[in-house]
Amino acid sequence: MWAISRIELKKNIQDKGLWFWTFILPVVFMIVFVSIFSGSDEMSYKEVVTQIIPGYTIMFAFYIMISIVIAFVKDRDKGMVARIASTPLSTKDYFIGKWIPFMLIVLIQIAVLFSFGVVVYDLPLGDPGAIILLSIMLAFIVTSWGMALAVLVNTENMGIAVTQVIALGGAMLGGLWLPVELMPDFMQIISKALPQYWAIEGYKEVILQHGTSIDILFNLLVLFIAGLAGALVSFAAYPRFLRSSRS
Repeated sequence: MWAISRIELKKNIQDKGLWFWTFILPVVFMIVFVSIFSGSDEMSYKEVVTQIIPGYTIMFAFYIMISIVIAFVKDRDKGMVARIASTPLSTKDYFIGKWIPFMLIVLIQIAVLFSFGVVVYDLPLGDPGAIILLSIMLAFIVTSWGMALAVLVNTENMGIAVTQVIALGGAMLGGLWLPVELMPDFMQIISKALPQYWAIEGYKEVILQHGTSIDILFNLLVLFIAGLAGALVSFAAYPRFLRSSRS
């Protein structure tokens, strides 16, 4: 398990594309959109920063799903999955070994982007314990959904397309681009069915309303249940994924 984690982490560190999606592009988006909306009459500067920094952090966290899909599909097509299945390594250990590096990458991504917000835009973080718990749940859901998607899709391109729908569609409908209260009523109803909504509302509760872990307990529960569902789907779909692996 740990050997798989070390190999996967090493591969991802060497992936320049992952660095671009994880750190560079989110920072560019934050700079551009804070400069655009900081002069808005509808929201104060603090509200703009609190909306954009966590919002784009959440959106780009979902793009780790692309890297997860590519990693699993390559293992499948190269016969790695079939060879691992013939060893004493259990399915659980294989999944955990693949999952840990991506979980670490997302947590580092969140820490870097929030640190950027603090240093450049004086983003107030509020209760650090609540922020950490919410970030862990966010990392859990995006990586578990990524693993579920990885064992369900047939090709890398299909995984990339589905990730774009989840990331961009969730950002638009989940209130990551603009506050939910400014959206039409029907979109506000839809937004509550998306994990992106509960993540951004949790961050805003902690940052703007000085909430604690207790105040965002329901948000944490929703994200955990959604992440657990992704993990269960990935385990359930793994036998089909294994059968499609090149021997």
